[in-house]
Amino acid sequence: MRIEKFVSLIRERGFEGALISPGANFYYLTGLNLHEVGERPTFLVVNADGNYHLLAPSLYENAIEDFPVTFWRDGENPYHKLALILGELELSGGKLLVEDTMRADWLLNILRTGNRAFEPYPLSPVMGELRMRKEPDEIEAMEQAAKVVDRVFEEVLSWDIPGMREKELALKIELRIRELSDGISFEPIVASGENAANPHHTPGDRRIRKGDIVILDYGAKVRGYCSDITRTIAVGQPDEKLVEIYDVVKEAQENAYRAVREGVKAKEVDRSARETIAKAGYGEYFTHRTGHGLGLEIHEEPYISPEGEVTLEDGMTFTIEPGIYIPGVGGVRIEDDVLVDRGRGKRLTRAKGELVVL
Repeated sequence: MRIEKFVSLIRERGFEGALISPGANFYYLTGLNLHEVGERPTFLVVNADGNYHLLAPSLYENAIEDFPVTFWRDGENPYHKLALILGELELSGGKLLVEDTMRADWLLNILRTGNRAFEPYPLSPVMGELRMRKEPDEIEAMEQAAKVVDRVFEEVLSWDIPGMREKELALKIELRIRELSDGISFEPIVASGENAANPHHTPGDRRIRKGDIVILDYGAKVRGYCSDITRTIAVGQPDEKLVEIYDVVKEAQENAYRAVREGVKAKEVDRSARETIAKAGYGEYFTHRTGHGLGLEIHEEPYISPEGEVTLEDGMTFTIEPGIYIPGVGGVRIEDDVLVDRGRGKRLTRAKGELVVL
């Protein structure tokens, strides 16, 4: 079980245990999808001896089976029940890993209950080590999520896009993803014309017209695992400058992809893309990292950035997405999901990468 691997790691690092609230780490360790607990305190408690127990609101009584759990009802104090669980697991103080995204009021109430002398430490560095290296079932889910976004791109090319508002196209993409998968991994980005100069543009009322470059950035989820793709298309013949930029970005992405090797540091992959763009004279317009890890979350380790010290290994998954963004003109980004497989990079997203002119 993944919990056993986690316990070995926290024991190795000298922690007494961990307190994990619902989210990606919780799901990774338990397989329980309790993301919608809202304001109701919910915790997975794990100690360094390998014992664990869940505290959950009673509305999940019919959803949780074969897992050690204590339920609490509205009107009860969940922190008193949590104190009992901590006592049973002999967690009376010391170094405790705490979920990075835990609500502040939950953590404050925990620390106040029973005056426990905990030293809280962020969970992410430890969990990041486990989650960076994907297991076969995780890779299979990501491959399926990648197939969904590839299919959606092929369908988008058949739609009547000229005259459509950005937000209308984004909604149409979202609905198609939801039909083909378990849902979106993030709100789709549609950035047309001068809006394409903003890497994280929010789709608006601008109508897509002839001569526009359009950035499409979207993702799907399958069994909790994400895909993330970006393609830049042209509606009618674009300006020659934008065609030139597209070719530079495509070359940068290909060079970065070829740099993916087991044993190479993430920053070396970033450097391959960054140097290509700088050599073409557009270095100042590449304003973000080359990529980010991908899995249960849309952004996780390893980050493909100038500071990326993680050494790539088989089973790691991440994006490669260089871009050039020129204010008042537009921008281009091309993104694929990549797996390190048998020592080399393997594209999970395979939609055509050449500039498509509709």
